[in-house]
Amino acid sequence: MSQSDKPAATPAFASRNAADPAFWDERFEKGFMPWDLGGVPAEFEAFAGAMAPCPTLVPGCGNGWEAGWLHARGWPVTAIDFSPQAVASARQALGPAGVVVREADFFAFEPEPACQLIYERAFLCALPPAMRAAYAGRVAQLLPPGGLLAGYFFLDETRGGPPFAIPEPELRALLDPAFELVEARAATSSLPVFAGREQWQVWRRRS
Repeated sequence: MSQSDKPAATPAFASRNAADPAFWDERFEKGFMPWDLGGVPAEFEAFAGAMAPCPTLVPGCGNGWEAGWLHARGWPVTAIDFSPQAVASARQALGPAGVVVREADFFAFEPEPACQLIYERAFLCALPPAMRAAYAGRVAQLLPPGGLLAGYFFLDETRGGPPFAIPEPELRALLDPAFELVEARAATSSLPVFAGREQWQVWRRRS
């Protein structure tokens, strides 16, 4: 194996707490983003392409490719991240569509207008497991009856992280009180960090 063929070494990081914006700032500063597809995944494009535009929130947006895609198609979309470096990276990546990106904490942010769709992409699995109940409570608070939580869920036994995998029964127990699962299938274009353990799911807020 030549030097150029060898996988890039993981950079050294000072922050180990994924609940701290500094953890993510470091990774964006060093260009270490193994969760970043660099574009819009197929399931999301098909799902959103079949819908009428509606107010949409993308939490933990990273580079926000999907938010930029929605914005270009006239959707009222807001993408948020609590990492200043992630926000700066998204604004640079998206160009004019970067206007939809804001620095904010999902657990305190109040979208205007109220969202009808929350898009999940590598956000739940970025949160330490102790924050999962708060995540479930917040998506339930933000979505009206009939509102949708749709996206990609990293399903497996938890073995450290991030990304922090969640066993499928635990995910169902987490969301079932406020949501009904209306679609679930294996993702078709997962990145190596998620390969074989990622599902596209759509959950509808119960009345």
